[in-house]
Amino acid sequence: MNPLQSKPANQPEFIRRQLEFAANIRHPDNAAPADIEDRRMAVYRELFYNNVEDFMAGSYPVIRELMDDESWHAMIRDYYSRHKAKTPLFPTMPAEFLDYLQNERNSENDPPFLIELAHYEWIELALAVSDESIDMQTIDPNASLLEASPVISPVALSLSYAFPVHKISPDFKPTHPDNTPTFLVVYRNRQDHVKFLEINAVTFRLLQLISDNPVLTGNEVLNHVASELPGLDRDVVLKNGQRALEDLKSFGIILGARKT
Repeated sequence: MNPLQSKPANQPEFIRRQLEFAANIRHPDNAAPADIEDRRMAVYRELFYNNVEDFMAGSYPVIRELMDDESWHAMIRDYYSRHKAKTPLFPTMPAEFLDYLQNERNSENDPPFLIELAHYEWIELALAVSDESIDMQTIDPNASLLEASPVISPVALSLSYAFPVHKISPDFKPTHPDNTPTFLVVYRNRQDHVKFLEINAVTFRLLQLISDNPVLTGNEVLNHVASELPGLDRDVVLKNGQRALEDLKSFGIILGARKT
């Protein structure tokens, strides 16, 4: 039995009818309330499905562009009929679909990069609608990023992917992960536009250390990075690291330094 149709014992009649109604809307193979003709149910099934499908196509535009109509609709119908969402709110539906892909989807025909690409597209959407606020009263935008503690924007995320998700398109569909990970910062800039910046492994580690150790000064973070790279000239690492901090600040990924 479909878990969405499960009916506890002694269930009130109106709840039983609601569950039957909802189950049939999810999939026509599920029994509908006996006194509602299928012609009427078909109208609801189409309206509900089209709403969800259209919203997902807008939330995951690259995935939609990559998939032919048959494959796309088969995937959305599988999600629509099987996934038990934890919330009905539209802003959270893309996260529900990502959860379905990560934990329920099982198709050998899906491209190998599908889950990573979906995560990347979801991050862009999540940052666009994020209500995270920036308390600039605790940040000095003009302070030294070396002598004080750098502050990363709350709407900036550093990410690592096995596939170059930011390059995937109908003309570029990789079949295997790259030999080295792809490192990206996805961020919302001062004009509230979501952007991405491709970074290297050292800058990714730099941001990771700042995020995990908010009390460290920029100098302390850079020295920590240099100690992890004994094969490289320390002065070069420190100089390049300082430049990276300034570049990240110019993009609005680093906001300044914490006031003491």
